[in-house]
Amino acid sequence: MHAKIVRLAGDGVGPEVMAEATRVLDAVAALWGHEFEFEDLLIGGTALDAWGVPMRDEDVEVCARADALMLGAVGGPKWDGVEQMLRPERGLLKLRKSLRLYANLRPVTVLPALYDASPLKPKLLEGVDVMVVRELTGGLYFGRPSRQWKEYRGRAAVDTLIYREHEIRRIVRLAFEIARGRRKFVTSVDKANVLQSSRLWRSVVDSVAAEFPDVNYQHALVDSMAMHLVTKPAAFDVVVTENMFGDILTDEASVLAGSIGLLPSASLGPVRRGRSLPLGLYEPIHGSAPDIAGQGKANPAGTILSAAMMLRLSLGLDEEAAAVEKAVHDTIAQGCRTADLAPAGAPATTQEMGEAIAAGIARS
Repeated sequence: MHAKIVRLAGDGVGPEVMAEATRVLDAVAALWGHEFEFEDLLIGGTALDAWGVPMRDEDVEVCARADALMLGAVGGPKWDGVEQMLRPERGLLKLRKSLRLYANLRPVTVLPALYDASPLKPKLLEGVDVMVVRELTGGLYFGRPSRQWKEYRGRAAVDTLIYREHEIRRIVRLAFEIARGRRKFVTSVDKANVLQSSRLWRSVVDSVAAEFPDVNYQHALVDSMAMHLVTKPAAFDVVVTENMFGDILTDEASVLAGSIGLLPSASLGPVRRGRSLPLGLYEPIHGSAPDIAGQGKANPAGTILSAAMMLRLSLGLDEEAAAVEKAVHDTIAQGCRTADLAPAGAPATTQEMGEAIAAGIARS
C-alpha cells in the first residue's frame, strides 16, 4: 500500500525517537512491500522559533490531508516565558481541535521481563492489560472563560469545565465498542459526588451501556481510581474518562510498565468521507525530556509502539502492527534496553535500540 505520513518530530528528544520509529517503519515497508511517504512539519517550540506560532494554519491543512500523523514531543523550559497562547503545547491542542481528534487511546501492558523495573510488586503486575480511553477535545482544557485577573485582595483565576452530551456519548460509545473486542468490561471514571459535569457524564454512560448488553461496566470516582490503579491494576480492562482525569491517570499508569518511555498513544478523529479508517495522531506519552536531548538516552519504544498503533488503526495493517509489537517485546526481553530500563551496566543508546527492533522486523 501507499500511505502519506506526516512526521511532527517537535522538541527535545522528539527528533531522536522519531528517527527510530521511521527506521522501524522502513523495515516494515521493505518486508511487506509498502510505500510510506513522509512529510516533515514543525510543531511546538521549533515551530515557534521558526514561524512565531506553535503550529501554522497551513500545516494543519497538510495534516488534514494525510493518512496518518506521528508526533515526537513538544515543549521545554526554553519557552516557559512565552505567553500562554503561544506555548509549544498550544500547537498540539490546536491540531487536536482542528482535526477533531476526540479520542485518546493509551494501552498499558506490563512485560514479564520488566516486572522488576516497576515499583509495584510483581504479583500485582500479572495480567495487567488496560486500555484507557480519554476524551480529548472537551473539558477543562478547552472551556471558556479561562483567564486571570487582579482583585483588591490579590490575583484570581478561572477555568471552565464544560461537557456536552454528544461529546460524552461518542467517547463512551467508542470505549464500549473497544471493550467488545477485549474482555467486555468498562470502568467509567468521574467525580459525580462533586461535579455537575460528572453527573451528566455518569447519566450518559448509563444510557450508552444499555446499547451494549454484552459488556459489563462500573462507575468509579477518580480519587479511588487513582488508588486502585496501583493496588489492583489487573482488575481493569477498558477505562473511559474525561480529558483532565485521563491526562493524570495515564501518567500514573505509566509506572506499571516500568518506564513512561514504553507507552504509546493514539488520538483518533471521526472516519472521514471516502475513507474507511480514522485519521490519527500517534505519539509516545512521554514529554520532550530536554535534559537528555541529543545524548542518545531516550527510549524510542513508546514512539515505535505508537507507530504500530498507526499501522493498525489508521492504515489497517494488523499483521505488520503485530510484528512491530513483537519485535519491541523480544528486543526488551533479550536485554537490549535504554538507560531508563537497563540494570547496572552499559545501556543501549536510542539508535541501538531502534536498530535492534528494526532487525527483529527483518527476521519476522
